[in-house]
Amino acid sequence: MGDKASTHPGAAGRALSADRPASIRNVVLVGHTGSGKTTLVEALALTAGAITRAGRVEDGATVSDYDEIEHRQQRSVQLSLVPVEWAGIKVNILDTPGYADFVGELRAGLRAADAALFVVSAGDGAEGLGGATRVLWDECAAVGMPRAIVVTHLEASRADYAQMAAVCGTTFAADDPDAVLPLYLPLYGTPGADGHSPVLGLLGLLSRKVFDYSSGERVERDPEGGELDLIDDARNRLIEGIIAEGEDESLMDRYLAGEEIDVKTLVEDLEQAVARGTFHPVLMAAPAAEGSRQGLGTVELLELITRGFPTPLEHGTFAVTTPQGASRPDVVCDPDGPLVAEVVKTSSDPYVGRVSLVRVFSGTLRPEETVHVCGHGSTDHAPDDEDLHESDERIGALSAPFGKQQRILGKCIAGDLASVAKLGRAETGDTLSAKDAPLLMEPWVMPDPLLPLAIEAHSKADEDKLSHGLARLVAEDPTMRLEQNPDTHQVVLWCLGEAHREVALDRLRSRYGVQVDVVPHKVPLRETFGSRSTGRGRHVKQSGGHGQFAICEIEVEPLPPGSGIEFVDKVVGGAVPRQFIPSVEKGIRAQAARGVAAGYPLVDVRVTLLDGKAHSVDSSDAAFQTAGALALREAAGDAEINLLEPVAELSVLVPDEYVGPVMSDLSSRRGRVVGTEQANGGRTLVRAEIPEIEIGRYAVELRSVSHGTGRFERHYARHEPMPANVADRVRAQDGKAA
Repeated sequence: MGDKASTHPGAAGRALSADRPASIRNVVLVGHTGSGKTTLVEALALTAGAITRAGRVEDGATVSDYDEIEHRQQRSVQLSLVPVEWAGIKVNILDTPGYADFVGELRAGLRAADAALFVVSAGDGAEGLGGATRVLWDECAAVGMPRAIVVTHLEASRADYAQMAAVCGTTFAADDPDAVLPLYLPLYGTPGADGHSPVLGLLGLLSRKVFDYSSGERVERDPEGGELDLIDDARNRLIEGIIAEGEDESLMDRYLAGEEIDVKTLVEDLEQAVARGTFHPVLMAAPAAEGSRQGLGTVELLELITRGFPTPLEHGTFAVTTPQGASRPDVVCDPDGPLVAEVVKTSSDPYVGRVSLVRVFSGTLRPEETVHVCGHGSTDHAPDDEDLHESDERIGALSAPFGKQQRILGKCIAGDLASVAKLGRAETGDTLSAKDAPLLMEPWVMPDPLLPLAIEAHSKADEDKLSHGLARLVAEDPTMRLEQNPDTHQVVLWCLGEAHREVALDRLRSRYGVQVDVVPHKVPLRETFGSRSTGRGRHVKQSGGHGQFAICEIEVEPLPPGSGIEFVDKVVGGAVPRQFIPSVEKGIRAQAARGVAAGYPLVDVRVTLLDGKAHSVDSSDAAFQTAGALALREAAGDAEINLLEPVAELSVLVPDEYVGPVMSDLSSRRGRVVGTEQANGGRTLVRAEIPEIEIGRYAVELRSVSHGTGRFERHYARHEPMPANVADRVRAQDGKAA
């Protein structure tokens, strides 16, 4: 960074391996959809020699080889790994989807990486750094991830690098804008017919050198004309920012005293500040011109990654326990230490089956050895010992993924990543460890999927394959949750958003051959009596031989919410024989479960058996069950029956500027705001109670109201009476469905 690049490109087409953690860098690319992350990966791979032309390696694989689902979606929907080599350092580049629905893939990338490269588009202007991008920045800050920023799309007509660098400072470091500063300025060429000046190279602020890419290759030269003045105007602020964020407090005194700090000292201080995560440099990059090998700024970016980003050795220690929860000493990044690795991604390959992308945190992973696989299950997002699954599995082939290609590896040491074939029971988030000393890493936090997708098998053949396909789907993607709702009898796949939902349906169809029909999602409604009522159940039949005879009279009265069904026996004089009173109760409870008006379970009532009649020969258990059910239905016919709807406790976290729109939106959904709390980072937590029927699509609609910045949690609170007008609409819809 600032010195002349030492370029030792990795050979295209061969598997890259590392023999020590110090020679590894794991970097995740983060940015919103369309910011140019995948194009940047290709440009870096081309400059590093991993591909021979944009997007193509010698054996035909491509960096951006999307599967058919991604091709149809026209967006990246999953985490991908591209390893390259620069200056003897293996760089694992993790490309993440930018769309909010796939934040689970982003968090997996954060788990596997040691530093993050934020990609922002100059073509989007200041609008491109909206709330959603700030949320992603906060995701990285929350785990202490060192970060740098690279500005792309410099060729756009409205691109303004200086403005974007300034906006990055105020957006990502509002309290300390000098912690986000550019290392280079653009070298502009002659304006074209449209008035836009192309970027031909970089002005190095620390080195006071010009890096000219106009010939298609990086050429270093001294500044000419007014170039030195442009450099020095920005250089002073950069030096002050680096020194302020550095550890050597004497440097500031020397600098303020007028001493010229040598470039080597400044670069070393910069590298330390970047690795600690206290300084976030801004760079720029663009893909290589046709026939060229080096894209604008890619050499400088690879220098930053290999010299400024931390090695796996600097990641710190990792907390582990036994599968039973007993504490164990923290593990460090040591190839000779105990084996601790984690599955950060699971995918299916049509030829080799399940493929697991694994980050090794300690020890060394080797093919053909048996490891212990342990995890907390794919359907829950919080650790629960009851959901712990364990097994011993044999490691298949180890490989380094590159696009769709898998290049064979002999081993994978601590700090590195590799693909493992045929771990049949391993799921995303599972820990791999030695079978004689099993360990478990603390799982990373996944967002709770809150958009329901109710599905049914399209045919009998699909029904046979549905459960297997769904199990594979949630094992691959822990941000999906499968529910078999016992109240509505629906199969519900909970997703993060509409794009996530479409990918789930596409994968079921294309990967697992399961055709499903999407049906309206039902919330579990209830019924209750709104007034006291009586009913008489008469079940008398005679058809030769033993007949059926049972008569019972009941009174039904409403109870407070949460009371359930209470049965009271007030029969006197043996009008209903004692052995048949449980039969009456059983029949009443069975009818209550089926509903008495709209087909929803009846709750919160007291049913009192007052009187009845029996026959010495024809009365039976079945007859009195039927009579009890008939009595309850007759009582319902003469009473006001209310529908009860589930009410959720909703907690919505949004930036302060969106509190008003969010509260207005909640009110329009029959929500009751019960309070607000000030949270960190200029955000407010809004607490509300709202009917669940009104928030079926809230995961999508909150994103619109808050411009992608809002998050929410929901928890069931209770059932409450549904307003008459809403209940009439629900009954009408049920009638049409029937």
